[in-house]
Amino acid sequence: MSITAERKDALIKEHATKPNDTGSPEVQVAILTERINNLTGHFKAHVKDNHSRRGLLKMVSQRRTLLDYVKSKDEARYKGIIEKLNIRR
Repeated sequence: MSITAERKDALIKEHATKPNDTGSPEVQVAILTERINNLTGHFKAHVKDNHSRRGLLKMVSQRRTLLDYVKSKDEARYKGIIEKLNIRR
């Protein structure tokens, strides 16, 4: 359900805005999106796993908060993140 360290490093390198960037909203949204996608697949096999479903909802909410922050600061950056990660809005 969690992502591997190699995959996380790849996501950080792909979405970083500058060298050694791990905390920008783009990187955080990318990591959350990867975890959300993994959990979505998990629920196809484990329909009654309500404890993990609660964690999924918290991650979706956290991602939405980060995206709202980026949208308030820079609309073009927001649209870029949405298109790059193929997030529904």
